[in-house]
Amino acid sequence: MANHQSAKKRARQGEARKVTNKYYAKTARNAVKSLRDTTDKEAASTLYPKVVSMIDKLAKKNLIHKNKASNLKASLAKHINTLA
Repeated sequence: MANHQSAKKRARQGEARKVTNKYYAKTARNAVKSLRDTTDKEAASTLYPKVVSMIDKLAKKNLIHKNKASNLKASLAKHINTLA
């Protein structure tokens, strides 16, 4: 266990960051899932920028890799383009 005050503080900060990071990652995953389940092209097109913004923020915070973010965005755009 941590003995120094600074080590204890770092442990507290890490726990707090873990909770917020987990929330943002889960919210983004749910948004991606809802976009993939959408069958209406107009609704998907309006939802796409919000989801892309979430994905970019996760990549900026290094919660997901930048290439994974790029692949996610490309696959979602492809999904929207295939909708009738």
